[in-house]
Amino acid sequence: MKTDIRSTRLRRAAAVAVTTGCVFAGGALATAPAQAVATPSIVARGGYVMNNANGRTLYNKAADTRRSTGSTTKIMTAKVVLSQPNLNLDAKVTIQKAYSDYVVRNNASQAHLIVGDKVTVRQLLYGMMLPSGCDAAYALADKFGSGPTRAGRVKSFIGKMNSTARALGLKNTHFDSFDGIGNGANYSTPRDLTKLASSAMKSSTFRTIVKTKEYTAKTITKAGSIRTMAPWTNTNSLLSSYSGAIGVKTGSGPEAKFCLVFAATRHGKTIIGTLLASSSISQRATDATKLLNYGFAELG
Repeated sequence: MKTDIRSTRLRRAAAVAVTTGCVFAGGALATAPAQAVATPSIVARGGYVMNNANGRTLYNKAADTRRSTGSTTKIMTAKVVLSQPNLNLDAKVTIQKAYSDYVVRNNASQAHLIVGDKVTVRQLLYGMMLPSGCDAAYALADKFGSGPTRAGRVKSFIGKMNSTARALGLKNTHFDSFDGIGNGANYSTPRDLTKLASSAMKSSTFRTIVKTKEYTAKTITKAGSIRTMAPWTNTNSLLSSYSGAIGVKTGSGPEAKFCLVFAATRHGKTIIGTLLASSSISQRATDATKLLNYGFAELG
C-alpha cells in the first residue's frame, strides 16, 4: 500500500513538472527551451545575413552562388575611394561630357551632374550612393585611377577594386566595371557582398553617407557661381520603413534583377545582409524586412 501511494505521488509530481514547463535534470531546475523562430521564405534567389559583431551566419540561401550585382557594385567603388592615402574629401573634380554621355548611352541611373561643374569628392560619393549615379561613379573612377588616358585610369581603378576584393578574401567576386554595368564579368555572392559591406561600414564617412535619406549638393559652375543641385534621394526604402536601418545600397539590372545590401542596428546589435535577384523593388524590401526580423529574433 505504501508503494502504491509513493508511486501515485511521483506520477503527480511529474505531471506538475511537465505542466509548468520545468524538469529536474541532475538535481538542477531547467526551463523548457524557447520555440525556434521559423526560417523565412524569400523570393530573392540568393540571400545571406550575419551578425556584424562576430560574422556569425544567421541566414543562408545560395549564399555562395555567383550572380550579377547591379549597382551594389558601387559599395566597392566607394570603399576604394575612401581607402586612398591622404584622401581629401573636399578636393574638386570637374565634370566631363564623357560622364553624361555614358549615362545617356547606357540609360543608366544618374546624379544629373552638369558638365563643367566642379564637384567635391564627398559630393560625388553622395551622388553615387544615394540616387545611384553612374555619372558620379565614373567621375570617381576617372579621378582615382592612374594613367594618362581616361580609359587607362578607369581600367586602373577597376584593378584596385579587384585587388581590394582579393585582400578581403572575397573569392567569388570580380568586377569589370565601376558601377555594375559590366561586360559579363561583374559578379559576386550574397556572402561576399555582405562581407564587403561590413568592411566598408568601418568607415565613418561611408556610414554617414549610406544612412542619409536626402542630400543637396552646392557645386561651382564653370563661370564660378554656385549651383544648388536638385536633392538626391536615397533609393534604399528601408531607411524610411524599417526601424534601425542604417544602409547600405540598392542594385538592379536586366540580369541582376533587384538587389539590396542592407544593415540595421537595434538594442546595440547590428545585422548586415544581402539579397540578390529578387523580383521587384517592393519585393526586395519585403524580403529584407523578413530577414532582418528573423536575424534580430535569432540574436534575442
